Amino acid sequence: MECPLISSIQRVNIYETKARFYVVGSNNTETTFRVLKIDRTEPRELHIHDDKHVYSKLEIMNLLTTIESGNRTTTKQKQQSTGLTRSVSAYGIVGFVKFLEGYYMVLITKRSKVALIGGHTIYKIEDTVMQYIPNDGVRYTHPDEPRYVKMFQSVDLSSNFYFSYSYDLTHTLQYNMEPVVNPECNIPTDRYTDHSTETAAQAKTDSNTTIPAVKDSDSKSIHGCDFEVYGVKTKPETRYIWNKHLTDVFGKEAHPDWVLHLVYGFIAQCNLYIYGKSVYVTLIARRSNEFAGTRFLKRGANSQGAVANEVETEQIVYDTSVTHLHKSKITSFVQMRGSIPVYWSQDISKMVPKPVIQLDQRDPYFATAGIHFNKCLYRYGAPVLLLNLVKRREKRRHESQLCDEYKECKTYLNQFLPPDKQMVYIGFDMAHYTKKKSNNVLDRLAGISKYCVRQTGFFFHSPNMKEVFLDREEFEGVQGYKTKTGSKQTGVVRTNCVDCLDRTNTAQFAVGKCALAYQLCALDVLSTPDLDFDTDCLRMLEELYEDQGDTVALQYGGSHLVHRIEGYRKIAPWKAHSLDILQTLSRYYSNAFSDLEKQQATNIFLGLFSPKESLPNIWDLPTDFYLHNKDAMGKKLKRRSYTMWCDPDVFDHLPLPYGEVCKAAYSLVRVFSKDEESVDAFFEHYKPYERTEFQKLFETMGKAISNFKPKIWRHVSPSPFERRVIPEAKESRENQSKTFYSRYEVNPNISGKESTSSMTSNTSEEGSTSSASSVDGDIVTTSSEDEDSYNNIDWPRYTSFDENIYDLDLHKFEEDEETQEMYKRYIEVGAAENPPENVDPVQYVLPQLPELKPLGEYRSDIYCVEEPSVSKRSLELYVQYVNCGIHGASEPSAANKEIYKSYVRQLYM
Repeated sequence: MECPLISSIQRVNIYETKARFYVVGSNNTETTFRVLKIDRTEPRELHIHDDKHVYSKLEIMNLLTTIESGNRTTTKQKQQSTGLTRSVSAYGIVGFVKFLEGYYMVLITKRSKVALIGGHTIYKIEDTVMQYIPNDGVRYTHPDEPRYVKMFQSVDLSSNFYFSYSYDLTHTLQYNMEPVVNPECNIPTDRYTDHSTETAAQAKTDSNTTIPAVKDSDSKSIHGCDFEVYGVKTKPETRYIWNKHLTDVFGKEAHPDWVLHLVYGFIAQCNLYIYGKSVYVTLIARRSNEFAGTRFLKRGANSQGAVANEVETEQIVYDTSVTHLHKSKITSFVQMRGSIPVYWSQDISKMVPKPVIQLDQRDPYFATAGIHFNKCLYRYGAPVLLLNLVKRREKRRHESQLCDEYKECKTYLNQFLPPDKQMVYIGFDMAHYTKKKSNNVLDRLAGISKYCVRQTGFFFHSPNMKEVFLDREEFEGVQGYKTKTGSKQTGVVRTNCVDCLDRTNTAQFAVGKCALAYQLCALDVLSTPDLDFDTDCLRMLEELYEDQGDTVALQYGGSHLVHRIEGYRKIAPWKAHSLDILQTLSRYYSNAFSDLEKQQATNIFLGLFSPKESLPNIWDLPTDFYLHNKDAMGKKLKRRSYTMWCDPDVFDHLPLPYGEVCKAAYSLVRVFSKDEESVDAFFEHYKPYERTEFQKLFETMGKAISNFKPKIWRHVSPSPFERRVIPEAKESRENQSKTFYSRYEVNPNISGKESTSSMTSNTSEEGSTSSASSVDGDIVTTSSEDEDSYNNIDWPRYTSFDENIYDLDLHKFEEDEETQEMYKRYIEVGAAENPPENVDPVQYVLPQLPELKPLGEYRSDIYCVEEPSVSKRSLELYVQYVNCGIHGASEPSAANKEIYKSYVRQLYM
């Protein structure tokens, strides 16, 4: 069995002397320890020593005692302090940073649990501390040092930074569950190769075979053991490690367990209770550290193929009945967002709400876009679906010039790929389509989303597959790569608008909604891959994507979302418009006055700019263009072919992602016993050595599906897939239904696209209509298709809003007279309980009652139920519980006292 290696350093204590810092790291049970020694006598350099020795608890106590006795003062004067003091307790080291003076050590002092994937816990940083390393006697001072420290600390590490001790957050679930060990091969080989040092031929050779299990010098010899576990540690994706610059200075010298990889973005999880069964829905957004920055200062792409506001979103759904990932049923779907990968920017020298879009460089061979899409094929496989939401029809060309450049880029790059692996372009002018009140943007996006999800498929793993997964009737048309345990996702949906914020988030929600239906169907939760709006499940998913959109918008744009999902659904309350105006003003203020300082802080945090006394300060630089484009600094980049823009190794393995195929070449494998703490996910998650507090236990249940159920429906069906419309929204639904009908009565074309005489016409773009489709690109919905979709519409689904939310068809009971009479009887009884004023309630009762047979096992009729008999023992037990709640806990018995004493002796003595 294969398991990820669990870090042996999860608690850190800093001990301080005048000459050194002693960083003592331990596991959760404090049975194994490691020590880092940091020199404090060097004012401007960092000297770290790791002896690579694993200490026991007794050995580490003896070591600290020896250090304390060796550093204690021996003079007769009054001692100011002992020789060794503990200064900080932490949960991990973020890294080390230096400006113009000495080094600082950044530590995680507070954390919180935000998600659970299998037995692996995901933590969010809540607080950090910076510890200055050189002592006061050798400290070198510089007048600009406080400003750099303040700038570095303005990147709030307690806001949306995540890490895990056992799960690789930089990779997708599909990558993490890709096996790398071949148990049948016994050739010992140790490899943990760096991407930068390995040749392409080497990686290609290694990717064709699964590497054998190897023994590590630190792991115990277990030959002859009945059960072996292969601990796997994979090479992380540096693009999503935001503290890489901070760990580079000590990562090569220290043991790998000292290094924590921080991911910046958004992670949230909700428990989807389905009749008592827990199904977790997790949303993970990873922000790339390449070409990172703020809204107007980072647009388009740089010379290395990195794009602005690149965020990878992963939607994981799994059944929590089994803790171990490889033995559970789990699914995931990955999509991404990012700016259009060409050289473009906006002039912010003038204070205008919408600065002019400029195409900075002409790239006839689209080399930068080729590098970017080559990375997409490497990580996700083929096909890459380009969902472009940029405006196409404008009075003055603004966004549309980006649309034209993007389509030209796709056309050029696609001619060098075979038809089955080409990129698919889907253009949808979302802003124009939503202007008409009769148009439903989410309906249009639903069709696009279904096409996209079917083209890429999704990842599904089930250990007990009895039939080919994708051959089932409900998954007809779904692509992907079939495996013995399910399927793999091949390809990705890449969504963009201009900012990749508001419109993009709504489109990603639509794709995520479609993917969730397929995921729940794969888990046998739903019989068909269909999910309706106004269900608890969709409210939960909508809030997850709203939270993700707000977080990503704050990180890149400086404000929350301006146009939300409910706005595009046209069910937003009356005050939503004023809130949108406030968010627009907040975003404008942030872009105009605070984005520059935020961009400078990001450049410092990521190590793109290193302060030096001989160079100008970062606030004196006129631009940071050369910091994000290496060729501008005189560094020669590898010249790529104008035709073969896709790497040969990547091309040969399509549609599979080459990054997963060659995973074995970048992995370290060790052999352990099943009881080793380094691979025991059950021990890591449940922590049997700790007492469980109910308050902390239920804190993780904060986002349960019951919280998304309207209060008036709390006592109805517990199913999260029951359609419930809030009464206050009934009127807006009915109005929307009327416009929905009228749209087809006036024009049977559901595309809603309106014609204009030219792209630069001075006439209003809302003034004319056309039968052309609103979707542009490689998939186009024609008018004939729209007519077919009109004729095939399930009208009751759109018209019944709350009259028949339970989908009960009473007509099938018409022939059963007894059932009809019983139903009428219950209606009359209910009416008699609450009669109208000044009306005799007797008239609401039928004059002749039908003969009703009792359905229960009680001796009386169904209207007069006897109290059930309760045993004497049950009554005594109930009285004890009541007295305990009133008077407090009673004195425990002597036997219970002895059990507790024995437990304490075994634990602490």
